[in-house]
Amino acid sequence: MPKPPDRLPPMDLLASFEAAARHLSFTRAAAERCVTQSAISRQIRALEDDIGAPLFTRSHRRIELTGQGRLLLAACDTALQEIRRAVGTLRAPAARRTIAVTTTPGLASLWLLPRLAAFTEAHPGIDVRVDASFAQRGLGGTGMDVAIRYAAGASRVGRKLFDETVQPVCAPGLAHSGGDLRRHTLLEVLHLSDAGQRSDWDDWASRAAAVPLEPRSTVSFPSYGDAVGAALAGQGVVLGRDPLVRHALARRSLVAPFGAAVSSGRAYFLVVPPPERRRPEVQAFEAWVLSEAAAVGRPQRRAASARATPSP
Repeated sequence: MPKPPDRLPPMDLLASFEAAARHLSFTRAAAERCVTQSAISRQIRALEDDIGAPLFTRSHRRIELTGQGRLLLAACDTALQEIRRAVGTLRAPAARRTIAVTTTPGLASLWLLPRLAAFTEAHPGIDVRVDASFAQRGLGGTGMDVAIRYAAGASRVGRKLFDETVQPVCAPGLAHSGGDLRRHTLLEVLHLSDAGQRSDWDDWASRAAAVPLEPRSTVSFPSYGDAVGAALAGQGVVLGRDPLVRHALARRSLVAPFGAAVSSGRAYFLVVPPPERRRPEVQAFEAWVLSEAAAVGRPQRRAASARATPSP
């Protein structure tokens, strides 16, 4: 019974032929295939018998491809290269993908980083690089993929994550001194009061209709996270920004004995440029941030509205 014309020869014979044709040497093909020269010679004969055409012309210490051999080599070369490329892709470790996120130091240290392990655990292979800076980094061509901005609540800089409220908070050990802030050291952020604008404490006192602030002393810090750390250590009273200090309040490592929270008039916004949104890793991060923000909700809905402009 004749063989079907399109029936493929055994793949090991084709692989040996391709090696011999590429090297134009049975000896070098044998070394590559880890077999003997006589084994390569037998495999080429078997392939010629299977195809029904000579593939090499043989002379003393020299072989050359026939026309049929050149035709088969071209086909084998293309097919085997594609197979090698596919196998290499499958064997290679999964390519790592990176998302660069820019935001304020306060949000990074107190809200984003404590939650980030949940994202990386759910998305292995996606690395997150956080740029925590007071400078507003640009997006698109700057190395930054996603931003979480801190801006006036009525801004349209991106998709709003949550509004912010503020109130004085301190470690439980200081609460016994009573709710009179004049008995306490106030902790503030250096860059706010040094910028020639009203400090965040003055803004809070104005919005909360509090008595003029005459604290025992003030201590300034370069970042909001440092000020909160000092409050946790019992060094004074910090202006707590919700939701950044919500977890500490829930654990009662910070308490609020000085009255209700008021709105700062500020909010956090997620900014994702349209070109970056096409990347699966950015889509995953965006969905995760929105989910985390939804859990926060709008804190203290009855908080008073105001024109606050500090930056955490």
